[in-house]
Amino acid sequence: MSLMTSLPAGYRALVLGASGTIGRSFIEQLTCDDRCAVVERLDRSSPSPLILEDEAAITSAVQSIATCGPFHLILDATGALTIDGQGPEKRLEGMSANGLMRAFQINAIGRGMILRECIPLLPRKERSIFGVLSARVGSISDNHLGGWYGYRASKAAGNMLLQTAAIESHRTRPGAVFAALQPGTVVSRLSEAFSRGHETVTAENSTMGMLNTLNSLTARPQAWFVDYRGQTIDW
Repeated sequence: MSLMTSLPAGYRALVLGASGTIGRSFIEQLTCDDRCAVVERLDRSSPSPLILEDEAAITSAVQSIATCGPFHLILDATGALTIDGQGPEKRLEGMSANGLMRAFQINAIGRGMILRECIPLLPRKERSIFGVLSARVGSISDNHLGGWYGYRASKAAGNMLLQTAAIESHRTRPGAVFAALQPGTVVSRLSEAFSRGHETVTAENSTMGMLNTLNSLTARPQAWFVDYRGQTIDW
């Protein structure tokens, strides 16, 4: 089976957040792709742990696999909705400074540090793809319901970091595709409490859809924001 036909034969892939439901599914899909030579993984249980709240740990984790690159496909499947046992705030009175700080640590600052460390692992002269998990609620223009303050704001900040990095990186890596990915409401233990009333999708169908979408995107001097069906989302 060939998934990422737009990448060179024998391409190398890196999945961050590999222990999560979506990260594991990405690895399963890529392992079955006969065009993929190597799938490296990083997560909290790696020999050099990937800890989003720890800048030095992120640097050390990425450096531990850097010699396995360059990577034509990097997938950042990190992020969190429930943090320290607390789900998203539904109202203003539910916000706290610590809750906002923790959401930004994981969903924005951690993402920024991953971009800083991983973009240099992309090849300079070949097509490559850098995909990150985002969320539709991170879209400012698509916010019609309110609520979920920390998660919305941290995901929007993560999107801005990706967009800014994509603009800069296009100057030295014009063949690189950058994309924020909305995976849908994926069936998992962690999403069960928030999936009521929402259409759900299996991890396999979500990751297959995201990979197919990434495969079809063109390189440009800005990032894409798309869902697993390939539909564009407004920033």
